[in-house]
Amino acid sequence: MYSTTEDTTLLPEHRAEIAALRAFLDQTPAASEPALLRGPCGTVHTLPAEVYEALTVVVRALSEGKAVTVAPTHTTLTTQEAADMLGVSRPTFVKILDRGEIPYSRPGRHRRVLLSDVLAYRERRRGRSRQGLDELVRLTEESGLYDD
Repeated sequence: MYSTTEDTTLLPEHRAEIAALRAFLDQTPAASEPALLRGPCGTVHTLPAEVYEALTVVVRALSEGKAVTVAPTHTTLTTQEAADMLGVSRPTFVKILDRGEIPYSRPGRHRRVLLSDVLAYRERRRGRSRQGLDELVRLTEESGLYDD
């Protein structure tokens, strides 16, 4: 595990236990009652839905051999960090900022963006990609080029 005051990166170090937990979660139906967490001393706490969801997302990613970084959403990022998160070059990211697609601040010479704004942009971009793919499939089906 790698950690700073702002974020924590988890590595898939205990693969067998993670795989067993993933199998358990995949077989568990949606619960009508909240999940519980039992601590090492036996104390039990009810998990809020968003915490349970976060844990399931982490388990799924770790079970696929991916590292997971957990960071507070108020975190500010440099243009390079945000570009890396989106999988684009820093100059391309700066163009996105210049077009007004993501708000930014300039506390000194360098631009800063909020992680929450970058994540919202990424979701909007993914939504547009999904719509484009759906439209492509529809057109292909209508023209008879798509076989089931």
